[in-house]
Amino acid sequence: MPRRNRPRRDESRGDVSRIMGGGSRTESYAGGRWVVRSLRGSAEDRSYVCPGCQQQLSARTAHVVVWPADGLGDVNDRRHWHTTCWSARDRRPPQGSWR
Repeated sequence: MPRRNRPRRDESRGDVSRIMGGGSRTESYAGGRWVVRSLRGSAEDRSYVCPGCQQQLSARTAHVVVWPADGLGDVNDRRHWHTTCWSARDRRPPQGSWR
């Protein structure tokens, strides 16, 4: 008996957003709109300070990058957050210099 062809998926082969952990999304916080992008851990040996907990955040760890959605800022306005700290931002406001 001949084999059936499998149905084609609707997703395009050129879509890399699912590979990169999703695209950017816009969220509200502190009276403003923010672009949030989820990042997977990378091999880059760099660290950041999370505004939510003031702890070191390694680029090797999965985390989110947040910047103003108004488009008026530059690369210096991006902040790297632990994913859990960003999720808890309403219950535990950021410390230090955040806008």
